[in-house]
Amino acid sequence: MHENEIATIVLKCAFEVHKKLGPGLLENVYDVYLAHKIREMGLTVECQVGLPVCFESIRLQAGYRLDQLIEKKLIVEVKAVEGLNEIHLAQVLTYLKLSGCKLGLLINFNSVLLKGGIRRVINGRL
Repeated sequence: MHENEIATIVLKCAFEVHKKLGPGLLENVYDVYLAHKIREMGLTVECQVGLPVCFESIRLQAGYRLDQLIEKKLIVEVKAVEGLNEIHLAQVLTYLKLSGCKLGLLINFNSVLLKGGIRRVINGRL
């Protein structure tokens, strides 16, 4: 399945979770329920995936964690913050570069309208 198809399914699940729970909860609540809904759609979800940083011959287990890795192709970073800013986008872009994935979704569930809290982040060509 292509990254775009996976992203479409994930976004459908995110809208469903947001509709049921609304804004104002902790990030981990949205993270758990989103993973559950994605699994119900038949996709593989890995949560809190460790991501090492490699530079030349040094491999550093720096404690970076992807919120969700879907089908080993799509990174989903879940937020519950007042508003997304450039550092959140930079975080996802860094995760894409380190993991070799091409597409990431940054989803802020603390938005009155979820549509305004979604950012699609692309690393390289898709």
